[in-house]
Amino acid sequence: MGNNNPSISVIMPCYNAARYIGEAIQCVLDQTYSNTEIIVIDDGSSDTSPDIVSALRKRYPGRISLHQQNRLGPYPARNLGLRHASGDLISFLDADDWWSTDCLEKLLHMLLEKGADLSYCGWQNVGENAPDQKPYIPPAYEKGDLVASFLKGCPWPIHAALIRRDVIDAVGGFSERRFASMDYDIWLRILAHTRNIVCVPEVLAFYRWHGSGQISSTKWRQVLDAVQVRRDFVSSHPELVKHLSPEALNDLVDGQLIKEAYRVYWKRDLSNAQKLFRAALASRAWHTRDLKYLLPAMLPSRIFQGLVGLTDKTR
Repeated sequence: MGNNNPSISVIMPCYNAARYIGEAIQCVLDQTYSNTEIIVIDDGSSDTSPDIVSALRKRYPGRISLHQQNRLGPYPARNLGLRHASGDLISFLDADDWWSTDCLEKLLHMLLEKGADLSYCGWQNVGENAPDQKPYIPPAYEKGDLVASFLKGCPWPIHAALIRRDVIDAVGGFSERRFASMDYDIWLRILAHTRNIVCVPEVLAFYRWHGSGQISSTKWRQVLDAVQVRRDFVSSHPELVKHLSPEALNDLVDGQLIKEAYRVYWKRDLSNAQKLFRAALASRAWHTRDLKYLLPAMLPSRIFQGLVGLTDKTR
């Protein structure tokens, strides 16, 4: 990519997003950087989402394409979008999220200025079900221990980055094997391919929370999948983690199970907590002091929740 006006392919999975998809597409069309194509992958919607996209295609000829798949999920949709993408760079935007109007311009400017392979930005959760609605600007990971930082958790959401196409091709797109953490998985695999990344320290991406059916709300599955993609990264790239002590590495990988179990336990999200305590016990990433929480979690759910209720009453 040797020019200063590279093309950007924006890949947008869609499933029953009629309420939001027009806004999402419009936010791309309204970007201050306009050399973009929008590739919508409809995943078998039963609402009017395809009709909305078709109407916008007629209104903006040559800017939007629409492709179909049948209930395969967002990550196969993104892979299908990649097969149709012609851009020099790739960005992902879900049909219910949006960007500030200068998002792509600022991500591209920093990427070109620094000669980076990937640029990323800050984001904000929005919606009445959002767990934390404060604007968040991630650290400049590239200035510290990238591997340790990435192993602590997913560094940014799917729509807060701009990536060179050859990098996406080099890692083979999304693997589709750990459904609840496939964004985390691809960032880890990109990290194994290149550490040439750069931060745009501004909030440019907005993530909409709007229901318990979102992947992000299925806490126990998300945590287990995230631990597994960490394990896969460590086993596949021992040279990248050799600077970490075994204790530090265990804490960053399997140690996340007990940390997340406690976090949801103290929120009294007992269903998620019980599943995570059980997984933590099986992983052996725990200390003797944890047994008073781990062992009751092995009981039937009704008894476990009853014991916690008794504890609350006696406080």
